[in-house]
Amino acid sequence: MAFFKSLTALSKLRSRVGQQSNLSNSVRWLQIQSSSDLDLQSHLRELIPEQQDRLKKFKAEHGKVQLGNITVDMVLGGMRGMTGLLWETSLLDPDEGIRFRGLSIPECQKLLPAAKPDGEPLPEGLLWLLLTGKVPSKEQVDALSRELQSRASVPDYVYKAIDALPITSHPMTQFATGVMGLQVQSEFQKAYEKGIHKSKYWEPTYEDSMNLIARVPLVASYVYRRIYKDGHIIPKDDSLDYGANFSHMLGFDSPQMQELMRLYVTIHSDHEGGNVSAHTGHLVASALSDPYLSFAAALNGLAGPLHGLANQEVLLWIKSVVEECGENITKDQLKDYVWKTLNSGKVVPGFGHGVLRKTDPRYTCQREFALKHLPDDPLFQLVSKLYEVVPPILTELGKVKNPWPNVDAHSGVLLNYFGLTEARYFTVLFGVSRSLGICSQLIWDRALGLPLERPKSVTLQWLEDYCKKAT
Repeated sequence: MAFFKSLTALSKLRSRVGQQSNLSNSVRWLQIQSSSDLDLQSHLRELIPEQQDRLKKFKAEHGKVQLGNITVDMVLGGMRGMTGLLWETSLLDPDEGIRFRGLSIPECQKLLPAAKPDGEPLPEGLLWLLLTGKVPSKEQVDALSRELQSRASVPDYVYKAIDALPITSHPMTQFATGVMGLQVQSEFQKAYEKGIHKSKYWEPTYEDSMNLIARVPLVASYVYRRIYKDGHIIPKDDSLDYGANFSHMLGFDSPQMQELMRLYVTIHSDHEGGNVSAHTGHLVASALSDPYLSFAAALNGLAGPLHGLANQEVLLWIKSVVEECGENITKDQLKDYVWKTLNSGKVVPGFGHGVLRKTDPRYTCQREFALKHLPDDPLFQLVSKLYEVVPPILTELGKVKNPWPNVDAHSGVLLNYFGLTEARYFTVLFGVSRSLGICSQLIWDRALGLPLERPKSVTLQWLEDYCKKAT
């Protein structure tokens, strides 16, 4: 199978990056692509029949295998720890963090093509990896970048729909409205209405997904410029890659900010399928709603304070620390402020995670970026102090399974340093990034013929009666 030609893949990986043996074990199944074939869809067309057969055979042989027991705690606790969803593009390990098609973030930084030597990975490269399970060549990434540029056109009525909202509307409200406006051009909806065979569902889903990924930076940058820059819109620049062009349309053209946007989009793109936005996108799409409808629903989940809105809350909280205690706050003062926050019934934003049990590697790579580009920034130094102060306090409380920082603990400080200071907008950046992961999985949902999602719900009375009988 194309996903598992291990010997060829391993030799090519070694010759390409000179990786040490400890990396080869985790990526031996990957293939470096030949630059002679630059079309992403043609690769999918070859891969899909193989994966369809793989799934069919696996289900026939192992469909009755039990994956674990469901407890009352799981039912009442947000289904935590309950295995119940197929998500091909990434897998989250409680200790190692996220792996994109088997690759950790440091491995992606080493293997995926970059815009410059030793630079951050290009989001287009990660998109290729998510869809195919293969590490692309630079030529393939450049071709994909050009394809996305060719798709990046937004009808005027989308902007008019956004303009109909009060300018004071939350940026995520305006962004989701824009995505719903894009739905008018859904290729999947048109094909379904014409009676397309279900074996071909993935093809218009691919078209919608690629169009959506290409267009959301334009919609997102329009929202930003409308709210914060007096409506002065910056056109796209087709000479730039996906991340750099998004940065440009927002109004930030420094090479460092472009590198940050490439890193930001890459590491925020996917985080397996159980989080609110990813699960929502999958759930809605399981009803054969098109990618626009599904992604818009996902964005509304992302906008919640317990999910994507947290990156906004982190910077606001850090700035409140500075306002009350000054930039040169000592660790003892910081401890007092943390306890003050906790004792008021609030949480310290940016710490803890529903699955992870160690420091989020997405936090770590952002910290490394800060050490490289802004080591003396006062807010970065404050974030570093928080890394030392907060985990012991949360551990002392005894109520937190993971006291370590997550991705949100760092991203806002980086954006703030390069001039993107509007914290209310940060979740939109998260949303643009998440389009890569959600849409990649939606394509595979349709290719594999995954069914309508319909778990069983019960009442509290049912649980009480069941437990009485069980005991």
